[in-house]
Amino acid sequence: ELFGHVKGAFTGALNDKQGKFKAADKGTIFLDEISSATPALQVKLLRVLQERQFEPVGSNKTENVDVRVILASNDNLSQAVAAGRFRQDLYYRVNVVTIQLPALRERIGDIPLLAEAFLKRYCSESRKQILGFNEECIQAMQRYNWPGNVRELENVVERAVVLTRNRRIEVDDLPPNVIEFAQSAPVAEGVYRPMSLKEALEEPEKRIIEQALRANNWNRQVTAQVLEINRTTLYKKMKRYGLDSEMM
Repeated sequence: ELFGHVKGAFTGALNDKQGKFKAADKGTIFLDEISSATPALQVKLLRVLQERQFEPVGSNKTENVDVRVILASNDNLSQAVAAGRFRQDLYYRVNVVTIQLPALRERIGDIPLLAEAFLKRYCSESRKQILGFNEECIQAMQRYNWPGNVRELENVVERAVVLTRNRRIEVDDLPPNVIEFAQSAPVAEGVYRPMSLKEALEEPEKRIIEQALRANNWNRQVTAQVLEINRTTLYKKMKRYGLDSEMM
């Protein structure tokens, strides 16, 4: 899947297939749950990150690739290294800029935005016209503790889209466990601040750039190299996000 294969590499390999790394050449690839990677896959990932090379399954031909890699994990990778479940050399290679993302229950302001995004996706897939969520439904979702984080929220929205007969998603369209928890839970702290999709997408980018600048003592040349962007792009983004003034 990641590295592709050639025709005849295994039973069912009827044609050559390009892997995700090659498809992402000159771009960005996102790999989720990296802590669950097998030892063999970890070796291949380390080589791609260090040498920017790999061989598709069943091929002796080395492919070159230039790609930015973003990894995510619910596991603590340093603890996984200590437990022998994750390669130490791979950990040092990927631990360049780290962002600790709080659990969904700790950022309830994101819930309406994420829910709306999932609603649009599943309405499109099911060809249903649903206008959104009523206020009571949003409040119930913000009071729930979301042990499954964003994936659980996505599943809840998909279920509601399939089952509802209303023009808007209501509390009764939520799963019973969400409703019961919301009814017994105290009112969640924090006020949802409406924001555009553009603002929501820019917020994590600003956080990444700021953390990279701080990690490199605000050295813009080094930071641009770490982020794999040119200095002009970095300068523009710093100015857009007001980070240039923090250097004063």
